[in-house]
Amino acid sequence: MSGISFGGLGNGLDFGQVVDQLVKASRLPVDRLTAKKATLNSKSTDYATLSTKLIVLQSASDKLRLSTSFDRTATSVSDTRVLSATGSSTATPGSYAIRITQLAQSNQITNRSTKSVAATTTDIVSGSSGTFTLRVGSGANQTVSLSATATLDDLKNAINDLGAGVTASIINTGSDTTPAYRLVLTSTSTGAGNGITIVADDTTLDFANISGTGGVDTLQAAQDATLIVGDPTLNPVTLQRSSNTVSDAISGVTLTLTGTTGSSTVQVNVTRDTSAVKENIKALATAYNEVVKFINERNTYDVTTKQGGNFFNEPTVRGILSQIRTALASSVAGLSTLSSVGELGFKTERDGTVTVDEAKLDTSLSASYSAVKNLFINQTASTGIAQLITNAVDTLEDAVGGALTLRKSGLTKQITNLTSEIAKKEDLLAQYEDRLKRQYAALDGLLAQLKGQMSSIQANSGTK
Repeated sequence: MSGISFGGLGNGLDFGQVVDQLVKASRLPVDRLTAKKATLNSKSTDYATLSTKLIVLQSASDKLRLSTSFDRTATSVSDTRVLSATGSSTATPGSYAIRITQLAQSNQITNRSTKSVAATTTDIVSGSSGTFTLRVGSGANQTVSLSATATLDDLKNAINDLGAGVTASIINTGSDTTPAYRLVLTSTSTGAGNGITIVADDTTLDFANISGTGGVDTLQAAQDATLIVGDPTLNPVTLQRSSNTVSDAISGVTLTLTGTTGSSTVQVNVTRDTSAVKENIKALATAYNEVVKFINERNTYDVTTKQGGNFFNEPTVRGILSQIRTALASSVAGLSTLSSVGELGFKTERDGTVTVDEAKLDTSLSASYSAVKNLFINQTASTGIAQLITNAVDTLEDAVGGALTLRKSGLTKQITNLTSEIAKKEDLLAQYEDRLKRQYAALDGLLAQLKGQMSSIQANSGTK
């Protein structure tokens, strides 16, 4: 209790130290509870970390669980200056000779130089109003209505606002001192079918050539891309496409044309991307080992201190190791070439971790790619290794009955209860200390009073 102090040591006893020692002795049960709470907190933290490592393991298995994880292709092109290629999961390995004779391009037209204007703000409508109508390919007519004072800038902006598949811009075909502005219309889509047609023009630009001196200058013709697939000395196939991005010439492969090849050909090679699959298989082994190592480091016992690690003698941890080990080492029924990861190059070491024989793995990927795929993915009548691992983690982490979830919840409840119990005991200890201080303060005062009386008696006796 604050405010209580003891007198001097004239009585020969230091009551402050007595109180401290009594309180210290009474605090021992609280200290034991606090130490127990610290141990549980440490264990709870390790279980949370273990849960995270299991999720990482599940993520690694998910990358091998689906057929698309193995349907990976790599593409290479002999001349990337004129062509690039990207393969999808549906691409079939093979080699293709391609010749590009023409690129697709957008139609681009402008009004004749005889109908250019000296300023972009010049009035280009001679009457009280006017219209400008265009069409792209076989699409619908698109019309712009113009006022009597409409300018070249106004017409450009109005066409762009239409969103009709045409972009309007202005170029100066004259000089700085004598400008000659003309309107340029460019189709937003390439291909021969996307040419621009001027249906009607009431402006002085005279795209429709009403005057006989107007009309259209073609800056760029609308045209398709032309590519020839196959050996030119045999029976190649000629294809024409409206875009330079061609996704239907080779199944599962998208070609991007950037130049022509003349009479020569470009070689496009499509191969299985076994390197990506190999890295995913190795990543699975690494994630599995991280779980095992983490458990091993905490599943120790010190014979000197007679103290076990956080996971020592923990049934939950033993169950976790058993479930993921069983999932990884399972033999998949119905497979003949490869039925377990052991046949793929996995080997279990004495500490429970696994190593991967990369040479053996490379051989399997090269000679039995489909067998490797079938080992990990689900089959009609069996569950693949990757799915077994994913299922094992799901079972452990199940929100209702998962062993790991229940253990973490149990630890949290224990910590909560201990926190409450420690707080109650701390309150009782504070009350006990306060009571002791009051009692010994009273005793200290009584002894001081008796000492004073004794001194007075002795003094009186000496004067007689």
